[in-house]
Amino acid sequence: DLVEFGGGLVQAGGSLRLSCAASGRTFSTSTMGWFRQAPGKEREFIAAITWSGGNTYYGDSVKGRFTISRDNAANTVYLQMTSLKPEDTAIYYCAARSGLLVRTRPPDYDNWGRGTQVTVSS
Repeated sequence: DLVEFGGGLVQAGGSLRLSCAASGRTFSTSTMGWFRQAPGKEREFIAAITWSGGNTYYGDSVKGRFTISRDNAANTVYLQMTSLKPEDTAIYYCAARSGLLVRTRPPDYDNWGRGTQVTVSS
């Protein structure tokens, strides 16, 4: 199971850090991703990190502002969000896939959290 924490209301220009706690023995060998979905829009790829943490990938809309990281000892993946904009408002989801390669499409991920709401006010 995946459980997200850390969402909330923040002003434009502010920062938030999301956490995703994973249970199970496969976390350390899973590629982890963050996605988001705004009302009326498709689920959007935000970031992904390989099992070792050695490689990270970002969607164009968040490059340079968001940072994904992981702590395998704590079974947790993080998303540090800075310079937040109103258009970042969405439900943010953590996801895991058992393959070693990073993928950016939601169907490529096996396991999903329930999401956490992030609202950025202008």
